[in-house]
Amino acid sequence: MEIWINPACSKCRSALTLLDAEGAEYTVRRYLEDVPSEDEIRAVLDRLGLEPWDITRTQEAAAKELGLKDWPRDAGARDRWIAALAGHPKLIQRPIITADDGTALVARSEEAVREALSHSKR
Repeated sequence: MEIWINPACSKCRSALTLLDAEGAEYTVRRYLEDVPSEDEIRAVLDRLGLEPWDITRTQEAAAKELGLKDWPRDAGARDRWIAALAGHPKLIQRPIITADDGTALVARSEEAVREALSHSKR
């Protein structure tokens, strides 16, 4: 399992604490330093079953500078949103856990982290 984190994020730190408490095996990706490519973002979106605007932090300064709130949320704009996430990784909602069975979750709650654990081998 892999978890995309920002170490400054309290929800990310809480998720790591829970994973450690459960003895989970995982890889940490500090996505602000190891920025995911557009293809990696597409793959995670497919695993999440979400669209890029669903995992975009629209209150971030970069979102306001880009005018994201006015961008269309449709198939024609999907690549534009993905490019924005790759170009401004701070916009990516966190933490994201990709489980061993191919699923993924935005793990902002203890319940979501536990669900990711249930999808991963121990």
